[in-house]
Amino acid sequence: MVRAAVLPAVGAPLEITGIELPEPGPGQVRVRLAAAGVCHSDLSLSDGTMRVPVPAVLGHEGAGTVVSVGEGVTQVSPGAGVILNWAPSCGKCHACSLGEVWLCANALTGAGTVYARRTDGTDLYPGLNVAAFAEETVVPAACALPVPDGVPLTDAALLGCAVLTGYGAVHHSAKVQPGETVAVFGVGGVGLATLQAARIAGASKIVAVDVSPEKESLARRAGATDYLVASENTAREIRGLTDKQGVDVAVECVGRAVTIRTAWDSTRRGGRTTVVGIGGKDQQVAFNALEIFHWGRTLSGCVYGNSDPAKDLPVLAEHVRAGRLDLGALVTERIALDGIPAAFDNMLAGKGGRALVVF
Repeated sequence: MVRAAVLPAVGAPLEITGIELPEPGPGQVRVRLAAAGVCHSDLSLSDGTMRVPVPAVLGHEGAGTVVSVGEGVTQVSPGAGVILNWAPSCGKCHACSLGEVWLCANALTGAGTVYARRTDGTDLYPGLNVAAFAEETVVPAACALPVPDGVPLTDAALLGCAVLTGYGAVHHSAKVQPGETVAVFGVGGVGLATLQAARIAGASKIVAVDVSPEKESLARRAGATDYLVASENTAREIRGLTDKQGVDVAVECVGRAVTIRTAWDSTRRGGRTTVVGIGGKDQQVAFNALEIFHWGRTLSGCVYGNSDPAKDLPVLAEHVRAGRLDLGALVTERIALDGIPAAFDNMLAGKGGRALVVF
């Protein structure tokens, strides 16, 4: 029996309750969580923007210690620190054959498999494969990646989503080059990681944009050289900061039509706009044919930072060890499991960066 945050139905409040977690079967690993980040994607799962089977235990950004392993598991052993990989690639589908493992067609197969039960016998699903909002979880071995040397276990949780996504958006999707200018829309956990990644890439000017003026100090600590409170004049203000050209790269971390459109409008002619934020089907973005031709911009989606966690985690760890990547700067509150519902409310209100559940 372990405590977990259960989503009983789409749109329902989370319930902090005990669940019955089985021992790992063949190819599975049981992990005692050290920490789990509260990500906007969890909120998108709870409100139905992204669909998964329910009732479910949410949480997909986590790290912990291996408690036990099932038959055939050799990648990790009891006592090892691991980062949970919520989107393991199958290595066999078309996307994987192209090396685009972040688009794996089978990455979320596990989310549709019962992994635990409520005390009344009700089946439970792991929201995004790993069910990190729990004291312990059982996952496929492919979802447990070794924590690199020199990265504290609690901080390592942030590498599992926010940092891989933000770093990948800059280095893999937008491919920011030294001296280029960057605008980042949305200063939550992913936005803060994106700002740090832009600084690491050597961007000459990094403009952070958010609806909250209180986030300026967070943004500047992460690497922003300029800060703008979002308004209908944001694109014009960004052009004013870049010799009337617009930025080379805009990264949208919100997932709203108006923000995506503003990010596009803030990008220079021939520049790149990368969308990281996850929006609903009702968020329709309109462009006319002439402007697409005239501006020559590139608009691209970005899934999980277009990252391969197995390859990218050692790179991120080296940045952490060298002091270039500050994982603690992403966290604005450390909470207990019971604090997750309030963390959801803060995200809805646009407050803070990453809330980190510490077990």
